[in-house]
Amino acid sequence: QLQLVESGGGLVQPGGSLRLSCTSSGSTLNSYAIGWFRQAPGKEREGASCISTGGSIKDRDSVKGRFTISRDNAKNTVYLQMNGLKPEDTAVYYCAAAEWPLCGTYWYEVRAFSHWGQGTQVTVSS
Repeated sequence: QLQLVESGGGLVQPGGSLRLSCTSSGSTLNSYAIGWFRQAPGKEREGASCISTGGSIKDRDSVKGRFTISRDNAKNTVYLQMNGLKPEDTAVYYCAAAEWPLCGTYWYEVRAFSHWGQGTQVTVSS
């Protein structure tokens, strides 16, 4: 069974950087498309970035140029490098795995992913 674990969240000042990591226990991530989602208080969970098994990437417009998703199959880990963080990036960040290798047309929707981690808090504040 695929169990996802996120790490790397924390408190950072505006303009700062964080790198989130997503790994799994029990199964490899290598055959799944992986997405990073976020959920701010009082808001719906939204997709930030997605990476296919072949390395193709899709990003939400609001994070383009600031967030970079990548995967290291040897380490069974998917990363989200976040630069130029803004207060509006404050949220719980979740990684998720799809049951197929590609980031589909509706990759940014929760329904596109079957497996979820518990989330890691990212707070951007001075």
